[in-house]
Amino acid sequence: MENKTDFRFPHTFILLGASGDLAKKKIYPTIWYLYRDNLLPENTKFVGYARTKQTISEVREKSKKYMKVRAGEERKFEQFWEANEYLAGSYDKRIDYEMLNQQISKFEKGPVANRIFYLAVPPTVFEDVTVNIRNACIAIKGYTRVIIEKPFGRDDVSSEKLSNHLIGLFKEEQIYRIDHYLGKEMVQNLLTTRFANQIFNPSWNRENIASILISFKEPFGTEGRGGYFDDFGMIRDVMQNHLLQILSLVAMEKPVTLNPNDIRDEKVKVLRHIQPIAMEDILVGQYVGNPDGQGEDALGYLDDPTVPKDSITPTYALAGLWINNARWQGVPFILRSGKALNERKAEVRIQFKDVPGDIFDGKAKRNELVIRVQPGEALYLKMMGKSPGMKFDLVETELDLTYSTRYRETDVPDAYERLILDVFTGTQMHFVRNDELKEAWRIFTPILKQLEEQRVKPVPYVHGSRGPPEADAMLAKYNFKYSGSYKWQKPSPP
Repeated sequence: MENKTDFRFPHTFILLGASGDLAKKKIYPTIWYLYRDNLLPENTKFVGYARTKQTISEVREKSKKYMKVRAGEERKFEQFWEANEYLAGSYDKRIDYEMLNQQISKFEKGPVANRIFYLAVPPTVFEDVTVNIRNACIAIKGYTRVIIEKPFGRDDVSSEKLSNHLIGLFKEEQIYRIDHYLGKEMVQNLLTTRFANQIFNPSWNRENIASILISFKEPFGTEGRGGYFDDFGMIRDVMQNHLLQILSLVAMEKPVTLNPNDIRDEKVKVLRHIQPIAMEDILVGQYVGNPDGQGEDALGYLDDPTVPKDSITPTYALAGLWINNARWQGVPFILRSGKALNERKAEVRIQFKDVPGDIFDGKAKRNELVIRVQPGEALYLKMMGKSPGMKFDLVETELDLTYSTRYRETDVPDAYERLILDVFTGTQMHFVRNDELKEAWRIFTPILKQLEEQRVKPVPYVHGSRGPPEADAMLAKYNFKYSGSYKWQKPSPP
């Protein structure tokens, strides 16, 4: 029984894996902010469940430093924790889930009661957990929705196995595959920028665009947690999911309506036009210690004691993808992601072609539309202008929409807040559908297998650098011009 938006009835939010890092750092703070802002149904209860034997007071203590409580919110904060319970139990024994079911049922007064399960659990217990939810914890008088965290498999085969397992237990409309990048403000803004502005629409094609670069950069390495990362690597961790999702929003055709399935249909169509990545279209790197660095900077990936000494896992990857349709044929879409680089940022950089019939002696640089996802949400258009004053010189400048200055009074919500609220309201627009996942793995699985089977050694790059030196040559090959002569400055608030 689906009940999409009626908030009058009891809702129970069950967090499985409530003792883990994700729970204390992200999920508990998120549900507190939603509760604080009165965005959830009034009679929502929260139940944490994990193997660790602990009390709700201990859960509260562990989450405390990640939760902001402003002056005047202390009473509300107490009410939030009064609405929380914790239950310890195994992940594989049905009897423990029957106890969980009894605990949830205590809150479910009235004719309708809905349940949302958030699976913040390791992939190894995923099948046990979902089977036990299905067998012992399904809502009897309302909807059941299940939120699933990545990784959604390691390749096409394991992803298909996982999908088939889920489809055997739940309907697609009950499954919410969460990719937190789809909850980020500027990623959600892509639809509006593209389809609510006539100024961009006529130029959004192969006639005007030279290349599109989608980047994710982190300034830190594995920080002693390389064992987990080594099993997945940068391509699986960021590129196959976050960056490919952004690509599909940048490249898709206009949907028939804003209905979630109309949007996801167009995203899938774009992905179906992309061939699997070829070996000549990828560069993989692995960071080494900076000889002039101190502390973490001086350490390379292989210096992490949790990483195998002969690991060939990439901590950096740059890949060129080609969309073989009428709009994008011949335009390279470049995905770039890396750890231990010179800065933290995620952005989309749409680089337009050089101006034909140049009258400025080659001084005019390319226009770029930049969508800055993090940090400091912004949308700016890099353009050429005349330098102020008597001289007739060209200068690079920008038309700038920086959220922190334009929307000074507005709090931009965290991606998890937006996405968890979407689950309560039954909106699947910003979640990954099964066929999207299948296409994503079709594009990436062959190259992952090739890299691993041939044991391709990643190119070394220094901790804190811009990445492997070979990357610039590869970007040039894909018709992306990096001049280094212009840097966007985040405006400081007045």
